[in-house]
This record gives sequence, structure tokens and C-alpha cells, in this order.
Amino acid sequence: MDVQELKFLLKLIGFTDARAPIAKLKPNPETKAPQRDRIARQLRDRDLIDYHEEILKFAIAPPGKSLLQLDTQILPISEAEVQLLQACAEHGITPAQTGLALDRRESVIQSLLDRGLIQAEKTQIKQVWLTRRGEEYLREEYTPSGNTPVLSLDLLANYLRFMRKSLGASGAIATPGDLPLATASASPPLSAEALTDDEILRWIRTLDRELGTENYLPIFQLRQHLQPPLSREAFDGALYRLQRSDRIELSSLQEASSYTPEQIEGGIAQDIGGPLFFIIVNG
Repeated sequence: MDVQELKFLLKLIGFTDARAPIAKLKPNPETKAPQRDRIARQLRDRDLIDYHEEILKFAIAPPGKSLLQLDTQILPISEAEVQLLQACAEHGITPAQTGLALDRRESVIQSLLDRGLIQAEKTQIKQVWLTRRGEEYLREEYTPSGNTPVLSLDLLANYLRFMRKSLGASGAIATPGDLPLATASASPPLSAEALTDDEILRWIRTLDRELGTENYLPIFQLRQHLQPPLSREAFDGALYRLQRSDRIELSSLQEASSYTPEQIEGGIAQDIGGPLFFIIVNG
């Protein structure tokens, strides 16, 4: 690991839950945004961090063009998704040019992107967080070498606080791919009759808050709490009902490498594109 990557990580662990806007993670004051973003991508490639990207500009992809030539009323695609595909059918557009309400844009764009119906032309990294692998690397594997000091005392203090926290409470950092928390799994036994749509929505909100998934709760996290008592068919049907009533959105998976095959299988298979994988609560 080079010095700039190390400084990036040590700045990151100085924030609450090792999560921060990328604008606050320059290794040095003179580091330019493209260099900072390049460091972030390199660290993500090694699974030391993960981040959320905002789509600034996108265009329709060949599968999206083919879909528009079909009868969209019999396909598993919403009216908002059709509207967005039509808006970018001729050229790349920004989210503001979709004609969709502000609170719907991101989930619709992400859903189409996950299914390969649109493609990003310009993105911007927003929130960055340390992964479990990154935590293990800093705690157990990284060994500094050399005679020239390169770290400030502030960065050293971040590392010391991180080590003390890790030694005092293993697994304190929650990431989107983590296993469910003990507090959630310790709930009283459930019955299928008690799991109304309102109760399932409450579970979604609770797990999202506890796991820190920022309104992108993986379906497998909910499934392993509610199935059983629900059957797989009943579980999937409940999510589809919540989607039809516009209480949630279901989005596909973009980066499969972040999850195990078993976790991906916990999604909902689709005839077109990858499985539905994330739950996004509306409102």
C-alpha cells in the first residue's frame, strides 16, 4: 500500500462508523479530485472500502432500446421506468432531464442501470465507507516500513482510536454486505399471520437502520428473518404488493462481487436482467 492510499484510509477511520463524504478524504490538501477518486477506486478494487456513486449522466443501452420496441404493458417494467427510457432514447441526459419527481429519480435510474437497460456516462463518488476486509487489513495485516515519517499526529491518533475500538468491540462497523445484527435476530418468534404488509415494512425500516444500508436493504437480509415463517412465494408476494402500492421500490444488483452466491440467490429472479436485490422504502 502506498502512502497516499494509507492516508486516505486513516482519514476515513477518523469519521463516525468509518464513513464520510469523499470530499473530506483528500490524502493531502493539494490532492486533486481526480487523483482522490482514483485512490478510492484502487482501494475498492482491493475490497478495502466501498462507496456510493451518483449518476450524473446516462444513456439508453442496447437492451433498453430493444425493450422499447416491445409491448411494455406485458413486461415487468413500471411506467416511470418506461418514461425514463423514452427520455434518454436519443441521447444521454442528466437525472434532472428525466421528467421524474426528485424523490423517484435515483431508485428508477438505479433499477434500470442494474438491469443493463441504461448505462452511466458520468458518475461521481459520494459516500465512502470502510469494509470488513479493510478493517481486518488495518488491524491485522498492514505493517509500515521505512525511516521517513509520513503521517501527521492527527492521522496517527485516528489509527490508535480505531485499534482501541476494534480491540474493545469486534465488528463495530456495519457495512451493506454484513450478516444481520444480533439485536434483530434476537426478536421473539414470528408467525406468518402476524406478518402483515405494515409489519413487513416495519422490519425493512428496522433492519435498514441497524445495518446502516442507507435505504438499500439487501433482500436476503430480510428474507433470513421472515422466511420462515413465510414461504418463499409468500415472502416474494409481500414485497411485490408493497411495490405495487408504491410503498417500496425493488432494485437489481450492480456489483455482484460484493456478495456471496447464496446472498445473491436470496434476491428475486427476473425474466429480464439480474435478480431484484435491494429494497428502497418510498417516503
